[in-house]
Amino acid sequence: MTLRLNRIRRFHFNLPQRIAAGLLALFLIHGLWLTEHQTLTDRDYQYARCGREMWERPSALTGYYTTCGNIHDGVLGYRLAGLPLTLNLLAERGLDLVRKPEDRYVQAPGELSTWELRHQLTHILLLERLPFLLAGALLGAGLWWVTRRLYGNLGGYTALALYCFSPAVLKACVAPNAEVLAALGVYGGVYTCIGVAHAMQGPRRKWRPRIVLLTAAFGVAAASHIAALPVVALLGLAAMLWVAEGRRTQVLPVVLIAVAGALLVVFACYGFSPDAFSYLFRSSAGFLWVSVDPARRFFSTLANAGVTVAAVAAAVLYVGLRKSRYFGNTAPLLCFLVLVMLVMIGVPGSPWLWALPFLLTFVGGVFADAYEGPRGRLAMAAAGTILLLQAVFCVLSLPGLL
Repeated sequence: MTLRLNRIRRFHFNLPQRIAAGLLALFLIHGLWLTEHQTLTDRDYQYARCGREMWERPSALTGYYTTCGNIHDGVLGYRLAGLPLTLNLLAERGLDLVRKPEDRYVQAPGELSTWELRHQLTHILLLERLPFLLAGALLGAGLWWVTRRLYGNLGGYTALALYCFSPAVLKACVAPNAEVLAALGVYGGVYTCIGVAHAMQGPRRKWRPRIVLLTAAFGVAAASHIAALPVVALLGLAAMLWVAEGRRTQVLPVVLIAVAGALLVVFACYGFSPDAFSYLFRSSAGFLWVSVDPARRFFSTLANAGVTVAAVAAAVLYVGLRKSRYFGNTAPLLCFLVLVMLVMIGVPGSPWLWALPFLLTFVGGVFADAYEGPRGRLAMAAAGTILLLQAVFCVLSLPGLL
């Protein structure tokens, strides 16, 4: 008990945490604004229907997991999209017990689909998007935590500000999809691997909680897109072999344990249904290829101008400044270069979005080195201009402002 109280006392919500919380609050406000200006689509209906079926009842079609078929393009996205709707419907049914018969949501015996309830539940659109928006905020918090520990407050602010004012991230967080979930799993998985490798230099009792966290991160990546599991496992394995000097023989078993745990998480997401789980491996969901088109489209989009300028500046500084070429900056750069070249050819997916947090980590690290250089004030002024540019383009991209 004393140890737990000491850990609680060590948590501080000082100025750095408040600034980061303010940026994440702006991120959530942008996401809510975008949600307010959206309408329900057929894609929303599909995610709501299939997600609710996973929570509430098995498919009525023999041989299929849901009426959408055997889901293989990211089961976690469907689960999260349907969960708030299922919980909301359960709450409304509970309140029906104390309502007058004419005021009840369910007027007749039987099950009502989310689509049939859309005229009564006006907040369906928000409920369906809320898990993805919160996942985006969690990814931003993880990005700030990593960059602040590695590069200090200014490096963390730089990376988080570019993330919070990224239209690409906001767009992914206000639609039911698996991309922001996969990005969270891949980014968290790689940096948790690095944390486990560092913990291997200490006593074994410090390994266990980090390995559990690593398994959870791998599980989120695998349940979002099964193709993300081998990607994050290989990247994490390479990072651990780089860091874990003297313990490299124990790295592979740790990664294999996390991979096995991740597959168990995916199995659980399929309701422990062997048929639905096996179909995942009989489909083309894990097929990947390489292409430069995603990177070209991202960096040529005007709304990403600030991120593009920051990435180019960071690349120039990385090449020109020897002190910037160390593991903390090189690891996210290599992860970004690997991920941004990947394309999914079996199911829809956006691996370039998985790469974006690594790019922003690299930018934050290189800029933090520049802030500490002989022209630190000039570097801060230039970075502030870039951040303002990205914020302006992000705000101008919001609907209803122009």
